Amino acid sequence: MMVKVYKIGGNVIENEGALEAFCKAFAAVPGRKVIVHGGGVMASSLQKALGQEPVKIEGRRVTDEDALKAVTMVYAGWCNKTIVSKLQSLGVNALGLSGCDGNVIEASRRAPKTLSDGKTVVDFGYVGDVTKTSVNRAFLDSLLDMGCVPVLCAINHDGKGQLLNTNADTVASSVAACLGAQLVCCFEMDGVLRDVDDPSSVIAQIKACEFEELVRDGVIADGMIPKIENCINSLRDGASKAFITNSTLASMGTEIVL
Repeated sequence: MMVKVYKIGGNVIENEGALEAFCKAFAAVPGRKVIVHGGGVMASSLQKALGQEPVKIEGRRVTDEDALKAVTMVYAGWCNKTIVSKLQSLGVNALGLSGCDGNVIEASRRAPKTLSDGKTVVDFGYVGDVTKTSVNRAFLDSLLDMGCVPVLCAINHDGKGQLLNTNADTVASSVAACLGAQLVCCFEMDGVLRDVDDPSSVIAQIKACEFEELVRDGVIADGMIPKIENCINSLRDGASKAFITNSTLASMGTEIVL
């Protein structure tokens, strides 16, 4: 039976109404399913409350030791358990996990990266990279076989005792590819918009071969670029389908195809 992997971000989790709507819609989805979530907005807020200054470079969080403690508290703690408790209240047997729990995801620490300027090299700190081979499919299958719904946060580990912060979109992409699943990326709009000022201008389908042209034309920009890139990568690595849609799951949204 096909598995569906749903990814939700911090903007949904932080909005109580949006999270309630998602959980209710998710609870009504039949079959085997997984949630992957982020929580970056709340993590940044906690960092500031703790006297830290969040640092992001090209959209990626630099995670030093203090930042790692903060994001672990948020992702593996409040966000994860809030989602699990809401799903349990709706009759969904959810099980919250970080990557080290059951060794469900073992990441590799990211090496220093050269930025898009081709010159600047940045060490992102305790950041983990994952691929579909990082995912413990046998463990996830065993949970799904028992009727559990895994709720995965973006905190993983390197197998040597070190926690690592991972981009949640990449986690969702890798899990979907590993399971041969349908990937559903949920955010505030009904899908990818041709005109950001017109909520009804949803693009029904985007082909991988059209992606770069849409970026050049400015139709796809900012945070939507990595979302679509992750969908394309997931399809190439084994995911069955990929969609970007509203967190209410009321519409099919935009399908990404190869």
